[in-house]
Amino acid sequence: MLDADLAHERNYVAGLYARLEELRTEKRQQLAQVRRAGAVGTMQNVSERDAFAALYEDRLAQLDAVDDRLVFGRLDLDSGEAQYIGRIGLTTDDLQRLMVDWRAPEAGHFYQATAFDRQGVRRRRHLILQGREVKAIEDDVLDADMLADDASLQGEGALLAALDSKRTGRMSDIVGTIQSEQDRIIRSSISGALVVQGGPGTGKTAVALHRAAYLLYTHRERLKTAGVLLVGPSSSFMKYIERVLPSLGETGVVMASVGRLMPGIKAVAEPEAVVAAIKGRLDMVKVVANAVANRQRIPAEDRVLDVDGRKLMLTRRQVSRARERARSTGKPHNEARLTFIKILLRELTEQMTDLVEAGSIGNNADRSYLAEDVRTARDVRIVLNLCWMPMTPEKLITELLSKPAVLAACTPSLSLRERSLLLRPAGAPWTEADVPLLDEAAELLGEMDPAAGRGLAQQEHDRARDLANAKQTLVNMGDMGVDVLISAEELADQNQERENRLTAAERATSDRTWAFGHIVVDEAQELSPMQWRLLVRRCPLKSFTIVGDIAQTSSVAGANSWQGALAPMFGDRWQLEELTVNYRTPSQIAEAAARMANAAGLVVSAPKAVREGRWAPVIDKVDHGQVVNRLVEVLPEELAALDGGLLAVIADGDLLPAATSALRAVYGRRIGNGAGSYEQDIVVISPREAKGLEFDGVVVLEPSVMLNREHGRVGDLYVAMTRPTQRLRLIAAEGIPAGIEG
Repeated sequence: MLDADLAHERNYVAGLYARLEELRTEKRQQLAQVRRAGAVGTMQNVSERDAFAALYEDRLAQLDAVDDRLVFGRLDLDSGEAQYIGRIGLTTDDLQRLMVDWRAPEAGHFYQATAFDRQGVRRRRHLILQGREVKAIEDDVLDADMLADDASLQGEGALLAALDSKRTGRMSDIVGTIQSEQDRIIRSSISGALVVQGGPGTGKTAVALHRAAYLLYTHRERLKTAGVLLVGPSSSFMKYIERVLPSLGETGVVMASVGRLMPGIKAVAEPEAVVAAIKGRLDMVKVVANAVANRQRIPAEDRVLDVDGRKLMLTRRQVSRARERARSTGKPHNEARLTFIKILLRELTEQMTDLVEAGSIGNNADRSYLAEDVRTARDVRIVLNLCWMPMTPEKLITELLSKPAVLAACTPSLSLRERSLLLRPAGAPWTEADVPLLDEAAELLGEMDPAAGRGLAQQEHDRARDLANAKQTLVNMGDMGVDVLISAEELADQNQERENRLTAAERATSDRTWAFGHIVVDEAQELSPMQWRLLVRRCPLKSFTIVGDIAQTSSVAGANSWQGALAPMFGDRWQLEELTVNYRTPSQIAEAAARMANAAGLVVSAPKAVREGRWAPVIDKVDHGQVVNRLVEVLPEELAALDGGLLAVIADGDLLPAATSALRAVYGRRIGNGAGSYEQDIVVISPREAKGLEFDGVVVLEPSVMLNREHGRVGDLYVAMTRPTQRLRLIAAEGIPAGIEG
C-alpha cells in the first residue's frame, strides 16, 4: 500500500511540475512576443507595452520562486475528492483545478482539521519532497473508519523533521507545517491591530510573513495599490527573511527597518541607549514643534530696509501680525510661509508706493513694478528669511541637536543632563532614534515646494486618458498578432498597479507620504513611542499585524507591556493573540533561559517545547581573560557535535571584535560577521543582531556581563540563549547568572 501510494504521489507531483514548466514557457513566449513588438506610436504606447511586459515578468517571478516544495499536502474529503495543497494555485488549460493555493479558504482545512473536528476531511497527507521528487509521505487519518486494524493515528512527523533539519543562514517558510493556532492567527481579520505575543521559538516571524502573504492574496483589491510594509529590527534581519515571501507566492511587500523609513536617510544604531530612550519619548513631539516655532521669529526691534535707495520700515508689530495670520491657516511651516511673505510684501509695497507717489505728485504712471522691486531687494529677502526661513527636516533637527541655545529654547521640560546627552556635532551620522524626529519635522514643515502634488480632478483626467490609451493599445497589439486576453480596464489598472507597485517599493526610501494598506511589525517590543508614531502615520487605517515578545525587550526605549506601547496610538483598537508552543528551542535550553529570566526579575511566558534536545546547556567557567581562548579551544567540539550545522557565537562589547579576530586567525573565511554573513559556517554577532534569527548551535560569551551591562536589559541574554535549535554553550569568567544551572 505504501509503495503504491508513493508511486501515485510521485506521478501526480511530476504532473504538477510539468504544468508549472508549461506556464513558465507560455509566459516567456508572451514576454518575448511583447518585447519583439517594439514601441508603437506615442510614449503612452510604450508605457502600455511595458505594462504587458510587467504583467508577464511578475507572473514569471512568481512561478520561478515556488519551485522548491511546490506541493506539500493532500486532503481526502468526505465527498471523495482529493485536493492537493501547494504554494500557488494551478489549473489545466480548461480550468480544471490541479492544486489549491495554501491561502485559499478551502486550504484552511489542511491546517485546522483534527480528529475531533474533521471539517469534512478524512485524511491529511504530508508530501515530503527532495528537489522535485516525493521522498516520503505521512498520513494523519482523521476518520476512524479509514483505519485498518493494525493502523494508528500519525502526526507531527513532518513538523519534527522540519525542526530537526539543519539551518542554512536564511529563514525558511513553514507553509507545509503551519499548526492550527498559527493558521488561525494568519487568517485573522485585516481590521484594526492584531498583536501576536509569543516566546522564543513559537514562530512569530513565520506567522507574520505568512500573514502578509495571506492578506495580499485575500485582500488584493485593497492592497495591490497601497501595498504592505514589513518592518523588522535591523538590516541583518531583513536579509535573513528576504526569500520567504517570494517562496509563498508574493513579491510585492516592501521590507524595511525603521532606520530606512525616512527618504534619503540610512540610519545607524543609536550608540547610547539613554539617548535613544530620550529621543523615543512622546514629549519629543512638543520639542520638534518648538523647534519649528523657533524658526518663525519676530525681530528684536523694528528694521529699516533699503529698497532702491528708499527707506522702508518693517515693524515688530507687522511681523507679529503676519506670523499669527500665517499660523492660523493651519498649514505646515513651509506652506504657511507663503502667507507670511505675501502679507509683509504687500505692506512693504504699499509703503514703497506711498514714498514714490509723494515724490511725484500728479504722476499717474503704472507702478506695478514696485512689487517686484520690493520682493527682490536684498534687505527684504534677508529679513524675511530671518523671520521665517524655509527648512528641511534634516536642517531643523541638525540645528536642534547641535546648537546648545536652540536645544535649550526648545526643551524646557528636559534637565541639563538630558540636554547635554542630546547635543552632538552637526556632522554626526543619523541614527535610528533620529528617524522619528525627522519624520515629525517633515510633517510639521511640509514640502519645500508647496505647489507639489496633483488634485483629484487631475487624477480623474489622467485615468480617462490612460483608459483611452489602453483601448488603443489593445487594438495595436491585436493588429501585430499578439494574443490579447485582457480588457482595457484591466490593462489600465495593471499599468497603474505597476507604477504604484514600483513607487510603493521606492517610497519607503523616497516618499515619506506614502500610506500603506497594512503594516507588519516584527520584534515590535523594541519600538519606542516615537517610532510607533511614525509607523501609524504610514498607515492611517491603523491596520497592523504586530508580533513580538515583551520578555525579549532589550532597548531601553522599548515596551514593558503591550498596553503601554499601543494604547497611545491605537486606543482600544487592538487585540492580543498568544502563541503557546515553542517549536525551535529544545526543552532543556528553553527551561534554563526561562529560569534565568525569572531569577533576574523578568516575567516570561513559557511556551511548551515540542521536543527534548540531545544536550543540556554546556557551561564553561574560566579564569579572567580566558573567555576567547576557551572559545577557540572548544569550537572544534561544537562544530563536530553539529555535524555541518550553523554555529553562532554571540558576544557583546569588547568581546565581539576580540572573538571575531581570534576565530578568523584559525578559520579564515569561514567566519561571518554582520548582515549577509549568516550562510557561513560560523557567525559572530551581538545579541541585538541575533534577534529574530536561529542557529543549530550557539556559544554565548560572558553571559553575566551581557545581562548586567550598563543600560542593558535581561532580554539581551534571554534572546542569546534562545537562538539555538540543537545545542547551547556558555563561557563565563564573571560567573553564571542565577537560574541557568537549575
